[in-house]
Amino acid sequence: MSQENQFSLVVTIVKKGWGDKVVTASRKAGAKGGTILFGRGTGVHENKSLLGLMIEPEKEIVLTIVEAGITDEIIEAIKDSGINDPGCGIGFVVPLDSVFGTAHVLCALDQLSKDEK
Repeated sequence: MSQENQFSLVVTIVKKGWGDKVVTASRKAGAKGGTILFGRGTGVHENKSLLGLMIEPEKEIVLTIVEAGITDEIIEAIKDSGINDPGCGIGFVVPLDSVFGTAHVLCALDQLSKDEK
């Protein structure tokens, strides 16, 4: 199944423990859910040590596929959750050319297009 130009990917990279906060804010704004991946930062200002051992800052990457029409609402909800505070995270949006699979976010649209036929 392919749905062209109807979806955006909201990518949010936050400090460890904030992924659930981002997903909760996104869901309140209309998203159906999200996927949280774990990573680590490598920025210049992120190198810290404790007793001579380097501490690698852990991050959570939240991937949320949303309908293009509600992208701005999702972004505002994430901003309101505290991501704009210094050192909390960063986010960006990637327009999706096509989406495939049987995720529940697509099922409703698939059903609508079947009903229209």
